[in-house]
Amino acid sequence: MLKDGKVFVGKGNTETYILPNMANRHGLISGATGTGKTITLKVMAESFSDMGVPVFLADVKGDLAGCVKAGDFSKIEKRVANLGIAPGDFPMKSYPVRFWDVFGEGGHPVRTTVSDMGATLLSRLLGLTDVQTGVLSIVFRMADDKGWLLLDLKDLRAMVAYAVEHAAEVLNVYGNISKQSAGAIQRALLQLEDAGGDIFFGEPDVDIHDWMVTDDNGRGYINVFHCAKLYRSPLLYSTFMLWLLAELFEELPEVGDPEKPKLVFFFDEAHLLFSDAPKALRDNIEQVVKLIRSKGVGVYFITQQPSDVPDPILAQLGNRVQHALRAFTPAEQKAIKAAAQTFRVNPEFDTEEAIMALGTGEAVVSFLDEKGRPTIAERVTVLPPQSMMGAIDDERRKAEIQASDIYGKYDVPIDNESAYELINADRAEQEKKIAEEREKAEKEKEKAAKEKEKSAKQSSKKKTSSRRKSSVLGKAASTAANTIGREVGKSLIRGILGIFKK
Repeated sequence: MLKDGKVFVGKGNTETYILPNMANRHGLISGATGTGKTITLKVMAESFSDMGVPVFLADVKGDLAGCVKAGDFSKIEKRVANLGIAPGDFPMKSYPVRFWDVFGEGGHPVRTTVSDMGATLLSRLLGLTDVQTGVLSIVFRMADDKGWLLLDLKDLRAMVAYAVEHAAEVLNVYGNISKQSAGAIQRALLQLEDAGGDIFFGEPDVDIHDWMVTDDNGRGYINVFHCAKLYRSPLLYSTFMLWLLAELFEELPEVGDPEKPKLVFFFDEAHLLFSDAPKALRDNIEQVVKLIRSKGVGVYFITQQPSDVPDPILAQLGNRVQHALRAFTPAEQKAIKAAAQTFRVNPEFDTEEAIMALGTGEAVVSFLDEKGRPTIAERVTVLPPQSMMGAIDDERRKAEIQASDIYGKYDVPIDNESAYELINADRAEQEKKIAEEREKAEKEKEKAAKEKEKSAKQSSKKKTSSRRKSSVLGKAASTAANTIGREVGKSLIRGILGIFKK
């Protein structure tokens, strides 16, 4: 609920608020299952919307879609009365909502390109080793240097194959590309495709500015990211959220310290973001969380234990709502003690005991004051939402999607020319050249054979003619010799006879 321009969250001995100019200092909503985290998230999202601030939130269980309908006052009348709020001061109302879904089933499709995801996040999504990550980075670099776009998974598969084919040629430029690492990447890409990656990667890719709009009444849209199906693939879910944070950080301009945020992002099941994440990736998240504040974006993590969030990032979360935690094991007792120590001490109660004694819908809270200092811990009852709690039916969801002013913008996938087409065209060109060269070689071979045959025939003809001439001359010579021989013989006879005749 928005009161006096501030986010009215709950009431105990005093009313507690999040100040608009401190809302982009990030926050944490934590507590055991069933203690009211979703209620708190929804109350805050509605207040930001009333303030004119768009909201993006993950709907894991499907019960946040009720924002499109006004709530039933009879279901919250008792709580409102206990908070000392007059019925007329707490109107039930609906909110402007846009639904989104990676699979395009529960909302407008959300896509991004392989290039925008980048090698680092994609390696985490694929579960690659350091060596395989290095090979994937080379593949991305080769595509960049050639100006080939990596839009979808078939582009990346084609690019990996191309890199292997030309590994020897690019060894001195990019380094070694082993067939074993490339094969592992290809197998991981097939698994990702089976998990829905072929739907997530492609065009038209989502424009984040479509999340940052207000309606005709100046209220910020609540962008409900339907991820009941996506949540079944925790790695894909967390990687998508990481990409979203990185995209916001890269795309939005610096605004310093605005009077109110440009966008508030609620990250439910935040432990998935950091689970099994390598140190380099955690450092990257920490950097984004630190710096995205200056872009006017507030990030709120929702999880069961504050310890789910690494300490360097936890230190950046100035606005805190701690719902009940239960201590059934020594580890849980230790976690409660650690959670209590993150609050400024309130002399009126023991924070650790209060956290264990909280009922559903109650919380220990601390928000930043006008000077950016955490207030002392307050035990409060969180307000109920003004819109309907719970899911909506498929017909209503479909009607809301079709009534949206961006309906049709992302619904039909587009397959533009990219690495896959260019590599196949290059391969076809190479095959054509090889075929032409082979054909040319065959023709030259045939020509040479004909020339050889012709030459052989001419040589044979000359030899025959020579033999004929030789035979004629031989005969003539033989005849002449015979004649001469006879004449010489006659002369000799005559000479001899002549002697005797003399």
